[in-house]
Amino acid sequence: MPRSAKKGPYVSGRLLKKVFKALDSGSQAPIKTRDRDCTIIPDFVGLKFLVHNGRNYLPVFIQTEMVGKKLGMYALTRLFKQHAGDRKS
Repeated sequence: MPRSAKKGPYVSGRLLKKVFKALDSGSQAPIKTRDRDCTIIPDFVGLKFLVHNGRNYLPVFIQTEMVGKKLGMYALTRLFKQHAGDRKS
């Protein structure tokens, strides 16, 4: 079930502080975060994030098409190894 529209998008206060600090300083350094459930807001566009997938941090560059989605959508947690297919012997 989606989050109530009355509440607005969920963004961690800790992450917002990091974003505003990066915007004020004009820093190009990626922002390291474990908050995969945070919604991407328009203030994030053009910033680089390092999103934790449970094992390591994956780089994510935020573009306008990503607004409204979650950070975790772009840092996959499961590694897909191909189906066996013809390799079975």
